Amino acid sequence: MKRMIIRAGLLLLAATALLPGFPRAQEAPLLPRNARLAIAGDSITEQKIYSRYIETYLLACAGRRDISVFQFGWSGETAPEFAARMANDLGAFFKPTAMTTCYGMNDGRYRPYEETIGKNYEAGMRAIIKKARELGVTTVIVGSPGAVDTNFFQKSGTGAAEYNANLRQLGNLAREIAAEYKASFADVHAPLIEAMARAKAVLGENYDVCGRDGVHPGSNGHLVMAYAFLKALGCDGNIGEISVNRQGGTAVSSGHRVLSSTGGEIKLESERYPFCYDPDPRSSSSNRSILPFLPFNQELNRFILKVPELASARARVAWGNESKEFTAGQLASGINLAAEFDRTPFDGAFQKVQQSVAVQQYFQTRAIRSLVTNLRAFADDEISGGAEWQNAVNVLIQKLKARDDQFQAAVRAAIIPVQHTIVITPLP
Repeated sequence: MKRMIIRAGLLLLAATALLPGFPRAQEAPLLPRNARLAIAGDSITEQKIYSRYIETYLLACAGRRDISVFQFGWSGETAPEFAARMANDLGAFFKPTAMTTCYGMNDGRYRPYEETIGKNYEAGMRAIIKKARELGVTTVIVGSPGAVDTNFFQKSGTGAAEYNANLRQLGNLAREIAAEYKASFADVHAPLIEAMARAKAVLGENYDVCGRDGVHPGSNGHLVMAYAFLKALGCDGNIGEISVNRQGGTAVSSGHRVLSSTGGEIKLESERYPFCYDPDPRSSSSNRSILPFLPFNQELNRFILKVPELASARARVAWGNESKEFTAGQLASGINLAAEFDRTPFDGAFQKVQQSVAVQQYFQTRAIRSLVTNLRAFADDEISGGAEWQNAVNVLIQKLKARDDQFQAAVRAAIIPVQHTIVITPLP
């Protein structure tokens, strides 16, 4: 079969062309240039899964290499407890300009909602926002609590329905507080509840979304959480667009370039990655398994191929090691490569970036929990009053900062341009 012929005379133009009228993506508009994003929360945050997804997405998918991310998750923590350590821990060396919070799971005390629970949570969240502003944090994303698993949660006689009602009420309070302080709000609870109901209806009640312990999600639930925060950050989901035209060759959006385009074979190099998933389509430990029940690809992961003038009714599209058939209508409207292909040419590179992010965030947890936060214990001790003590602390902080800078740089170094090939073969 003959492949689609693309006029060779326009190859050089096509290699550098941006799609006419295609807007440059305004990814995460709430994060200005060189933003320093702190991700704070309890043990669910300290799992370093949704925080890893957020950082990987912002840097590799949204192309925001200017953003730095720091993990501040702490097991068992409540909103008032985080507020109490903010000045010491956030102000030590990272000095964030933006912050996401995800508290409420422990604030709810694992029992039905009571007025005192709400008041304590409100006080803690207000203290967090006030302290953040004092520390120079200009962008605050107030996250609601997550959810507990409707099948696996059971604590102290409190069932999942009762505790999710508690968490929903705390989420309503978080929304009100965010509005009061003109901060942004991320509803983490509702997407988890909705995705969980849809997934269990298809995959069965034993498919856990919020963990086998009922509280700590696996990769599937953490993808839902990342979705909520990335949406709240204003990410528009435009990873890239490739348009193949019989008359004009191939044009691409920013972050991608055409290396060659001939005979239906388009070779590209991309600096922006689509978000890539675990392989298993059914296991709760795989983030891919939640995709049929969550609009992540549709709203945050659009890597579009358009062929508006296909010369046949159908065509086979090969990308990497996989191929699929599409109608002319589908290709004219645009297919989302990230959603249509289970394996992509970006999988290996994406995994290496995630691994670098995981190493960085693991160091950050150790730095805060093992060293930085413990300096508070000496605040009122006479040992902390002299210049010698302060000099020693400064040396420690600078060494931690230098080490974190190394890990941050390693993450950026891992984001290398990926070369990949699309082959379009018309079918009768």
